[in-house]
Amino acid sequence: MPKLTEYKDMSPRAKAVVEDIAKRRTVDPAQINNVWKALAKHPAVMERFAEEMKAAFAPGKLDPLTKELVYLAVSIANQCDYCIASHGTMARAKGMTDEMHEEFMAVVLAAQKGNKIAMAYRVPVDAAFEEM
Repeated sequence: MPKLTEYKDMSPRAKAVVEDIAKRRTVDPAQINNVWKALAKHPAVMERFAEEMKAAFAPGKLDPLTKELVYLAVSIANQCDYCIASHGTMARAKGMTDEMHEEFMAVVLAAQKGNKIAMAYRVPVDAAFEEM
C-alpha cells in the first residue's frame, strides 16, 4: 500500500493541485481525498490527472449526476473499490436516490452480462451499428 502524503507535507507543486481541487469543492485542503495524497509524490502525474478530471467534470451537455454515474459505471466494470466508494458518494451528493441506484445497478449489471455474451459468442457488429 502506498504511503499517503498529508497536505502539510506535500511539495509546493502538489499543494497547488490540492488547493485548486479544494477550492472548487469548497473543502479544506487538509481534508483532500486519499487518491491525491497517494499521487502527491508524483506531481506530474497528479497535475495531468487533475486537469483531466477538471475537464471531464466541467459544465457541458451532460449534467453533473450523469457524469458521476458514468464514472461509477466504469469503476464498477474496472472493479476499483476506491472509485466505486468515492464516486458513489459523489453521485449521492448530486442527487442519486436509493431507487436510482437500484435501477442504475440493474443497467450496469445487464451491460456487463451483455458485453460478456457478445464477446463469448464472438457476435459480429451489425452493419447498422457501424456508423456512430
